[in-house]
Amino acid sequence: MLLDSIGAPDDVKRIAAADVSALCREVRSRIVEVTLKNGGHMASSLGAVELITALLRVFDPSSDRVVFDVGHQAYAWKILTGRNARFDTLRCEGGLNGFPRRDESPFDHFGAGHSSTSLSAALGFAVARDLRGEKHHVVAVIGDGALINGEAFEALNHAGSLDTHVIFILNDNAMSISPRVGGMALHLARLSTSSLYKGTKSVVKTVCRRLFRNDRVYHWLQSGKNAVKKALLRGNLFADMGLTYWGPFDGHDEPELERVFELAKNYDGPLLIHVVTKKGKGYAPAENDPVAYHGVPRGGVKKSGGTKSWSAAAAENIERLMKRDERVVALTPAMADGSGLCGVRARYPERFFDVGIAEEHMITFAAGLAAGGQRPVACIYSTFLQRAVDQLVHDVCLQNLPVILAVDRAGLVGDDGETHQGLFDANWASTVPNLTVWSPFDEPTLTAAFDEAAAHDGPSLIRYPRGAVAELNASENADRNAQRTFIGTNSSICLVAYGASCAVALQAADSAENSGRSRPAVLLLNRINPLPDDILDLLRSFAKIIVVEESYRRGGVGERLSLLCGQRALNCCVTSVAIDPFFVAPGTQEQQRRRFCLTPEGIVQLL
Repeated sequence: MLLDSIGAPDDVKRIAAADVSALCREVRSRIVEVTLKNGGHMASSLGAVELITALLRVFDPSSDRVVFDVGHQAYAWKILTGRNARFDTLRCEGGLNGFPRRDESPFDHFGAGHSSTSLSAALGFAVARDLRGEKHHVVAVIGDGALINGEAFEALNHAGSLDTHVIFILNDNAMSISPRVGGMALHLARLSTSSLYKGTKSVVKTVCRRLFRNDRVYHWLQSGKNAVKKALLRGNLFADMGLTYWGPFDGHDEPELERVFELAKNYDGPLLIHVVTKKGKGYAPAENDPVAYHGVPRGGVKKSGGTKSWSAAAAENIERLMKRDERVVALTPAMADGSGLCGVRARYPERFFDVGIAEEHMITFAAGLAAGGQRPVACIYSTFLQRAVDQLVHDVCLQNLPVILAVDRAGLVGDDGETHQGLFDANWASTVPNLTVWSPFDEPTLTAAFDEAAAHDGPSLIRYPRGAVAELNASENADRNAQRTFIGTNSSICLVAYGASCAVALQAADSAENSGRSRPAVLLLNRINPLPDDILDLLRSFAKIIVVEESYRRGGVGERLSLLCGQRALNCCVTSVAIDPFFVAPGTQEQQRRRFCLTPEGIVQLL
């Protein structure tokens, strides 16, 4: 196999041109093989194989800098930069990360996990190179979906004003900008990098400086050229922002991509190269359903059915609210499928808004909807909500607007690793004035949280974990209300938990009883900010309180409860089983919980 001969990036250059297409087929087979077993981002990576192969045959990643956006399309990069032998460990505990990581390989030049960062990072690399007097190339790869994000546009705007040599590659798998592919595009690229063009440009600039002792006339001529160019290109957005635009090119024509990239190396300003690719290229199921094969779970794509997921249960509640109140609208930042909202979109299309990868816009858009009399429900993953904290604080909570945030993937998420864990929201959200925070632990408490939030005239955040909805074996004699469930015993110890940790706390209580120990009391919290009104009355008689939380210990419920008990002079010891201050690496959710003793066995040892 050709892949067996690839131990480093330079080996890709040594492959005969006639064998490159065979190499690409082998890379695709490897991606399909591993992602069907381990899970991962299949469709985008399959679409970028020729693009990445061409990058490695033209550029030298030991000196040049290549930055990927998100990393969904970067599996071929990992395989062809010396990690094929370990690619079976992708997204596994102790194995390769699902995204580029600077500490994983010297050829991963910038870490990625969230969308739309590559252009800004590449621009930083380019300016650093210029300031240091270095000569290497800088390339950023960004997807068409990521390009709409505000950060990407900010980078494009800045790049146009800096006029430094940087290459932006737009990997467009939707043909969303222009249908023009082929010879004319390549001709324009050749023309603008020809020695005649560059020499003439240099002579004109030199003559203008000598005759007029400044650049005024040159800039006037440049403005005239840009005006003509703008008219000919019919107002190309990238040209308007000060970048040169080439394309679109066929992203699966590897020889043509090589020719374009060689030309790009000789261009002396900010350049955007538009390539058109097909998601799932080379694997029929992914080509036919690129949405389902965007992110593949372990064991491959499975038919719907079986245990209800938290996402599906939340979507049912959102649809229920929309049915009974015409003011309720649903929003998502390009995550309709992942958040289980396809049914909501189909039934209420006029009240469903997919804003694209634009989390900050979505939250302020929701604030405007609320101020205008609607009741928006903004559905977003916990990790992506981090990008919109400012908007939540200033635009929603400061104005005390009735916005509901349905925060999916709260807690440990498993294989996606460091960039996608939902471990911050419970802590920082609980510090925001006016914001009520719910962390349900089963379907009834999820329904109660949505009902309470819908009746509330201020902002609410409802966080729920990844995976199947838990069916908790709580005592029939439990003391329940919308805020909490209390299962009392004669023990001097009480376990306190919320969200996904409630199942673990109940299992720990069962284990203690089954091993002959005194069964601890258990307090399951549905509302974590503010804490339940009667929480101190419930905990007053206990000598030891153990808070179990799938969040960071610092600023968590355990610390808050300890402070509250100290302020009220309660004679008890409060400790917490929580996440230490580390970014949590890939692995299954269960493997990650074992690392931090968030297991029944780990809790029983503390009783």
